[in-house]
Amino acid sequence: MTLFSRAERVGGQIQKILAEILLKNIQDPRLEMTTITAVKMSKDLKIARIYFTVTGGKSNADEALKGFKSAAGFLKRTLAGELDLRYMPALNFFYDESFDYGERIEKVLKSIKKDDGPDNTTIE
Repeated sequence: MTLFSRAERVGGQIQKILAEILLKNIQDPRLEMTTITAVKMSKDLKIARIYFTVTGGKSNADEALKGFKSAAGFLKRTLAGELDLRYMPALNFFYDESFDYGERIEKVLKSIKKDDGPDNTTIE
C-alpha cells in the first residue's frame, strides 16, 4: 500500500526539478529570489498548480509571475526531459501568500511581547 498518491509523487518531483532549474538555468532577474513552495497536481496529472514565494512580498510577486509566464515554455520543455510522463501537465503559477500571513502574525506577537513586562503585566 502506498502512502502517497501518484499525483503527490509527481508534484514532489516537479517541485524538486523546478527548484534546480531556478537555481542553475534561469537568467531572468524577475525570478532570481523566488522559491517554489508547493506543487499540487490534478488527479489526472494534466494540470500542475505551482506555488511560489519571492522576497519583497506581494509587490515583487506580480513581476515574478510575469517572469514565470514568459519562461513557461522553457520550464515545460526542461521538465519533459526530466520526467517520464506520457503527457506534460499545464503549468499554472500562483503566489503563495502564507509566508506573508505568517510574517504579519509574527509582527503582532512581537508587538504584544514589547507591551508586556517580564511577568506579563502591562508596563505603566
